[in-house]
Amino acid sequence: VYIFYSLFMIWATDSGAYFVGKATGKTKLWPEISPNKTVEGSLGGVICALLVAVLFAIFSEINASIISLMAITIVLSIFGQIGDLVQSAFKRHFNVKDSGNILPGHGGILDRFDSLLFVLPLLHLFHLW
Repeated sequence: VYIFYSLFMIWATDSGAYFVGKATGKTKLWPEISPNKTVEGSLGGVICALLVAVLFAIFSEINASIISLMAITIVLSIFGQIGDLVQSAFKRHFNVKDSGNILPGHGGILDRFDSLLFVLPLLHLFHLW
């Protein structure tokens, strides 16, 4: 259930950030690294992730109270976005568009897992507490 939670939370963060950023984004988050990401989109991603957390608290067997799950979700959503920014920074530093040829035009295969690389270790630490 924690794997599904992390996947849905990351997808909600990414989708929410994209759609909210496109609709209302004006303040650039970090234009040198990722010129299209906005602060408004980032906050929209966190809010969408919180909606997923509430749904998981209601409909799944996840072993956490709704308040603690929401607090953890805020941290994980932010760190998932940091993972995305780190991947973008690596690509900018090495002057490459895609991190591989498996998914051309989507930033490469590493772009599909950049958030998970930051979220899963933190989720494991939270689960140990």
